[in-house]
Amino acid sequence: MARDIRFNRRDTLKAGAAIAASAALPASLAAQSPAKLKLRVLETTDLHVNVVPYDYFRDAADDTVGLAKTANLIKIAQAEARNSLLFDNGDFLQGSSLGDYVAYKKGLKAGDTHPMVAAMNSLPYVCGTLGNHEFNYGLDFLENGLAKSEFPLVCANVAKTEGAPLIDPWIVVDQSLEDEAGSKHVLKIGIIGFVPPQIMQWDKANLDGKLVATDIVDAARKHLPDLLAAKPDLVIALCHSGIAGGERKGMEENAALHLSKLDGIDVILTGHQHLVFPGGKAFDDIPGVDNKKGALNGKPACQPGFWGSHLGIVDLDLEKRDGAWKVADFKVEPRPIYERTPDRKIVPKANAEANVLATVKADHEATLVYMREPVGATASPINSYFALVTDDPSVQIVSEAQVAYVQPLMAQTRWKDLPILSAAAPFKSGGRAGPAFFTDIPAGPIAIKNVADIYLYPNTVQVVKVTGAQVREWLERSAGIFNRIDPAKTEEQPLIDPGFPAFNFDVIDGVTYKIDVTQPSRYDGNGGLANASAHRIVDLAFDGKPIDEKAEFIVATNNYRASGGGNFPGTKTTVVLEAPDLNRDAIVRYIIEKKTIEPKADGNWALKPLPEGVIVTFVTSPAAAGKLPEGLKAEAVGDGGEGFAKYRLRG
Repeated sequence: MARDIRFNRRDTLKAGAAIAASAALPASLAAQSPAKLKLRVLETTDLHVNVVPYDYFRDAADDTVGLAKTANLIKIAQAEARNSLLFDNGDFLQGSSLGDYVAYKKGLKAGDTHPMVAAMNSLPYVCGTLGNHEFNYGLDFLENGLAKSEFPLVCANVAKTEGAPLIDPWIVVDQSLEDEAGSKHVLKIGIIGFVPPQIMQWDKANLDGKLVATDIVDAARKHLPDLLAAKPDLVIALCHSGIAGGERKGMEENAALHLSKLDGIDVILTGHQHLVFPGGKAFDDIPGVDNKKGALNGKPACQPGFWGSHLGIVDLDLEKRDGAWKVADFKVEPRPIYERTPDRKIVPKANAEANVLATVKADHEATLVYMREPVGATASPINSYFALVTDDPSVQIVSEAQVAYVQPLMAQTRWKDLPILSAAAPFKSGGRAGPAFFTDIPAGPIAIKNVADIYLYPNTVQVVKVTGAQVREWLERSAGIFNRIDPAKTEEQPLIDPGFPAFNFDVIDGVTYKIDVTQPSRYDGNGGLANASAHRIVDLAFDGKPIDEKAEFIVATNNYRASGGGNFPGTKTTVVLEAPDLNRDAIVRYIIEKKTIEPKADGNWALKPLPEGVIVTFVTSPAAAGKLPEGLKAEAVGDGGEGFAKYRLRG
């Protein structure tokens, strides 16, 4: 299985026995002190077809993404070190609009070069591994995508059903490196790769009956003996799997910490979680994880963000003792391509490399056209001008798309018989962002770029299991966006608390309810219980009957909410599915499949009618004029200040 890989096109990858022989240290010197060698291991991960620093949904430049910018850091990092090796940790064939253009519009035939692969070929990658998203478009697409790669890829825990490996589980490459005394050494670098075994669930339609995915640690135990028999000087695990604590039960999605316990692995490059290690708060207080030094059970490890946001740098101090190279010390740095100032401004820390941009120029320009072209139509206008006061089509379309996405996935689980609800919020609702910050898509053709107008954030789909009681508390927390209205007052009372983020105003589809704003909020602005006896959510029902607070439900939401974002009670209780796709990708697929959508609000929630004579107002965009939703009792009453228009609710 071991292969002697030589890349004649790159000086950094040239190796040979002649070099090793001429560089051998005299025996007397070798006996006196060990040879010392510094090796810099560089990592990219979760690039997701982000080459150009551009947000295709916003149709604007974006300094926070792009391999073209990461490449600038790669060049700098290589210039700083005598020896360096570059690896990729998977999820490179899917994820951005450029990737969707290739998969859905252009196609990828045998002999074609995928633009992501073309960009990566322009850099000195030694090896890569597969991520879960490599399987999203089926095995033919994967085979065509990998065929033009000028660097090898490995994956040890995926095989064809007849038992043959999908690709090499591991390889050994010879690398000519220079020690601190200036002498050359040829080191054998062993490389083994892994992918989350959940690919069989996430891409069942593409993989069922064709591939078998096994537990990451079990696969390592199976293949490491053969790899170690090839006598590598250093073994690097390309683990497209994240870092999580807890007892190992097998088939973990995030298994890097468990993998680090195995003898024979020297360095672990991680990914998949789209987080930064060391330093990310998610990795604090996990036994076996050193979140400052960057170590898993004492072994150097790194996870450099996503979409090219960081370059992973693992600096190894190697010493040769008794004929074997060992890691004597190490330093880990996830180096960013940008920084964010306290006032949320983006400051670039890398320039885009022209040679990388050139590899995808034609496909980038074609993607811009693709994003601007209609992919479907909406029979009704979609806007969010009144999303905070009545059920709204801009939220409805998100809920419908989330349900359509999770239904087939949940049908494969033990929760397949539980009712599916969907939680979504109006992201663009004015507020501090100003009177232009609203969704407004007219009826007619809808382009992919319009989806960012509906779903602003790059969240991923997640599903939680909750009880009826937790559904009520979830909605109580959401209802904190409203100020308390005193029915005895005769003066004007603003309805919306401007300090409450609209993205925390979740509407849950699949149940019906009313919100009584004459009651105090049950939760404070931070999600803490403020008024234990208060209940704004009234008439909460499922399937036409009062909700059973002990019944169990599935709620489709996003990773922000499921991980505790917004401090919603119950949302972090039981995550039953961490899907691999973005919420807005789910919306795009929904539109493409439906061809014509008609996202009319179904009226599953409303404000409880207010007594006559109470003056309750809210502000929205002046562009809302003439677009009052049917059934909403409201009227424009003049200037709302700061460019907004003021409306009054009628009882």
